Amino acid sequence: MRIAIVNDMRAACEALRRIVEGRTGHEIAWTAVDGVEAVALARRDRPDLILMDLLMPHLDGVQATRQIMAAAPCAILIVTATVSGNISLVYEAMGHGALDAVDTPVLGPAGEHGADALVEKISTIAKLVGTGTESRRPARPVSTANPPRLLVIGASTGGPKAVSDLLTPLPRDWNTAVVIVQHVDVAFAPGLAKWLADRTGRVVRVAESGQSPLAGDVLVAGTNDHLLLTGGRVLDYREEPRDVFFRPSVDVFFESVATHWPQTGVAVLLTGMGKDGARGLLRLKERGWYTIAQDEATSVVWSMPKAAIDLHAQCDVLPVGQIPRAVIPRLTN
Repeated sequence: MRIAIVNDMRAACEALRRIVEGRTGHEIAWTAVDGVEAVALARRDRPDLILMDLLMPHLDGVQATRQIMAAAPCAILIVTATVSGNISLVYEAMGHGALDAVDTPVLGPAGEHGADALVEKISTIAKLVGTGTESRRPARPVSTANPPRLLVIGASTGGPKAVSDLLTPLPRDWNTAVVIVQHVDVAFAPGLAKWLADRTGRVVRVAESGQSPLAGDVLVAGTNDHLLLTGGRVLDYREEPRDVFFRPSVDVFFESVATHWPQTGVAVLLTGMGKDGARGLLRLKERGWYTIAQDEATSVVWSMPKAAIDLHAQCDVLPVGQIPRAVIPRLTN
């Protein structure tokens, strides 16, 4: 891949350059010292991946990500001094299309601290763009009598903001459980749940193994294993299928819901890179579910919804702002 670096600190730029050129086999496309320069360079010479700092003068990494994804969309990895210390900004950037985040590596006399984590993230993104467990509780049986209605949502690149836009207008007191599979590293899942809760004013929790979706729940997949629904109408995390690149996989979850949930509901496939979720959405449609794919105009990356549309897996194609109005009457008893 051709990788660009955006960072206002010379030492950080040098560390990133040495790691990219020395350990990943990829090349440096260009280097920018702030968001303004990064946006201009991306428009002239779009790289395969941008390593984007957050805190910079003139234009920060959040707004630079937003402008680049609008003008010259490409994969963006947030690389900042402390992900945990800037978690709100990290999720703002992910809402605009950043794929992931990692702490900035530091080069010193003892070696490269944090380089392995960066190399692993770059390797994962290379596969994505085509170049290159929580403790478990015993599952409790749940009666299938009067289960809640179910709204299932799959999302990837740009998903956090789209999910928050979808959740905010939904009723707070209704007989519906919401389960979300967002492509996000396990380290960020609790932060994503909190970020969504802060944005929507709802209680949003990480889904737990052995938990059954109940009316009013808003649950987010929370590990690098696949979230799925079992025959007892409870959620579980499993490593299989291991050959599925996206973890957690929207397809795996949607297909398990199509098999095990006792009644029809609503499934939404939002913005994202790749094709994950398309087959699962089709399976749910074939089982009588109402299925929605987000439209191109409001998607940060339109690959996942488009893949579903290519399979005729959707009942409707809607801008994210219109999805709640389509969902509510179909889930209100």
